[in-house]
Amino acid sequence: MIFVTVGTHEQQFDRLLAEIDRLRENMVLKDDVMAQTGFSSYEPEHCQWSRLLSCQDMDRYIKEARIVITHGGPASFIAPLREGKIPIVVPRQKRFGEHVNDHQVEFCRIVRERMGNIILVEEIDGLGDVIENYEEMVPALKNGLKSGNQKFNDALEKMVSQMWL
Repeated sequence: MIFVTVGTHEQQFDRLLAEIDRLRENMVLKDDVMAQTGFSSYEPEHCQWSRLLSCQDMDRYIKEARIVITHGGPASFIAPLREGKIPIVVPRQKRFGEHVNDHQVEFCRIVRERMGNIILVEEIDGLGDVIENYEEMVPALKNGLKSGNQKFNDALEKMVSQMWL
């Protein structure tokens, strides 16, 4: 299953939803697709969808999904990272009326460069190729996300263990 989420931002993200629906219609996407469409006006015809989902349902879809495709909001792409999954991130863009500026594009570029744990798709016509090649792309990326708390605990544990040597 592929799970798509556009978040809860008040502007539409019809561009992503229409492309996912087109890919599903043309059987480029053979998986079942569940999309959370938010405040978009586009209503998918070839995918299951819901405007909004509870936190529990979001978590369940993320856990069950083979691929998670999300907009560029940090909370949306951090959730699959916490599950050890590499998300495909399609940032909202101002020129399409999807956001007030291009901060999602800029932020996602930085995350990709510094963290290496997302697949960034800025041009929607490349999304189908990325999905088709997802399994080959993922092994080269840093899988998952380690929390700051975990890093601190690991470092503290290392220091304590060295004190007794």
